[in-house]
Amino acid sequence: MTATLAEMYVMGVSTRKVKEITRQLCGFEISAEQVSRATAQLDQTLQEWRDRPLGEITYLYLDARYEKVRENSQIRDAAVLIATGITPQGERQVLGVSVSLSEQEIHWKDFLKSLKDRGLNGVKLIISDSHEGLGAARRAVFGSVPWQRCQFHLQQNAGAYVPRQSMKAEVAADIRAIFNASDRNAAEKGLQAAVQKYAISAPRLSAWMEENLTEGFTVFDFPLEHRRSIRTTNSLERVNKEIKRRTRVVGVFPNEASCLRLVTALLIETSEEWQIGKRYCFAKSVNC
Repeated sequence: MTATLAEMYVMGVSTRKVKEITRQLCGFEISAEQVSRATAQLDQTLQEWRDRPLGEITYLYLDARYEKVRENSQIRDAAVLIATGITPQGERQVLGVSVSLSEQEIHWKDFLKSLKDRGLNGVKLIISDSHEGLGAARRAVFGSVPWQRCQFHLQQNAGAYVPRQSMKAEVAADIRAIFNASDRNAAEKGLQAAVQKYAISAPRLSAWMEENLTEGFTVFDFPLEHRRSIRTTNSLERVNKEIKRRTRVVGVFPNEASCLRLVTALLIETSEEWQIGKRYCFAKSVNC
């Protein structure tokens, strides 16, 4: 019964539905506290997975999402940090997760250090969005590793600087053309043309493009056959979408531990699916 309760919780069954299921099957209802106690028994197994040794990872993906957590009778946003990676053999792995209400830079730095302490090595590129606190933490822990800013999020961010709705499609097409260039030189020429194009009609956009879009060019220094896989964090976005689908059932977590418990269990499911799935990108060594 305990194992079944824990599994139902992880699969996204609400406490209300759990009570109804146990009432129909067993003739009695299970309280939310009993469900919590049942799922808490998973903690040791989940902690062992989070602490497992890591190895060589060529491409490291980082992302953050936020979940509602109750603390001292207040509802706050807890940052959920997730790391995935691609091995030199082209295999995807879920590397780690952390949940905390602490300051972003401190949380990111502790999380990245924990990955290194578990044996993470060989990273040739870090792919992420421009999350608050991540930049300083990344430079402190992986100072020599180049960074690729997610091109998808960059294109979305540009929308905030477009002065008129009618311009958005054209601006998006121009940015896509820059990112789809054959090499860095062509991308830089395309960027300069776009900066000049919008200098008068959209000066804020022009300045933003010049300052930010080059952060999406690091991918041009890597093998052509890898670029589609490492230009964005879309693979990690799909993982977050599934987590959101499950955590929406909970709404507000009673504490950080309960949030970490559920997200870890979901990531283990994803990790197992990846282990039996196809390779994510070509298994080719990267020499930079």
